[in-house]
Amino acid sequence: MATAHSRTAARYMMAPAVTLLLGWMLVPLIMTLYFSFSDYRPLRGVFEPWVGFENYVRFWNSSSFADSVWTTLILVAAVLIITLTIGVLLALLLNEQIFGQGIVRILVISPFFVMPTVSALVWKNMMMDPNNGVLSHVWRFFGATPHDFLSQSPLLSIILILSWQWLPFATLILLTAIQSLDSEQLEAAEMDGAPALSRFWYLILPHLGRAITIVTLIQTIFLLSIFAEIFVTTGGAFGTRTLSYLVFQRIVESQNIGLGSAGGIFAVIVANIVAIFLMRIVGKNLDA
Repeated sequence: MATAHSRTAARYMMAPAVTLLLGWMLVPLIMTLYFSFSDYRPLRGVFEPWVGFENYVRFWNSSSFADSVWTTLILVAAVLIITLTIGVLLALLLNEQIFGQGIVRILVISPFFVMPTVSALVWKNMMMDPNNGVLSHVWRFFGATPHDFLSQSPLLSIILILSWQWLPFATLILLTAIQSLDSEQLEAAEMDGAPALSRFWYLILPHLGRAITIVTLIQTIFLLSIFAEIFVTTGGAFGTRTLSYLVFQRIVESQNIGLGSAGGIFAVIVANIVAIFLMRIVGKNLDA
């Protein structure tokens, strides 16, 4: 049983780590907040420490702001739907006894360990290239004209790339959840004559509720800040500019630190709104 002395000693021992963690989290946020109220353009030698909410108003009234938020939400929602739907199907398949099960599982999970930049380059140059890409050869094999994905369907291309990257993560979490399901329940339902679809809908899917919630929350956190895949493939053109990429353009390309910092605060607000929405919708599954 912990005593008052031991609890005090534990707090003192944890204090350095907690202080370092808080500093690591809060200092960049405070600096971003500070610069968002200033006019800071280093390459032009401009620094005015206080301009009020001018940067926020400019960023909000920007013609690209609403489009970037909408693009971000579409991208996140589409990737979640694809990865969860196919992830459940793959998890059910991998849970069955098949030949070379271990190798198949490794191959299915391996895309998650590919660096985002490398993944985007592979898809851009080897899969979606309109001249020599694998998909172009498939199109020609069936007598169709090759489709230039990154020019004609840019947002769909980004969604496919991200889905390929995050599908292994969803599959792994869902497979672990399926394997924790009591097999006796499924056997009893099968012996009672319940069809496969009913067993999935009434036994397996409710059991996957917590796993689906975890996948949704974690993927959303990372997808809201997607950058490398867009930078490598489309450069934010053709309607693929997300909110995080818009912030990058304002800071790096426009060299306006103040305006970009205001955009960063907007990104934090949007991320928190989405997180609160998700916690209210699906977060109940995390309750014991």
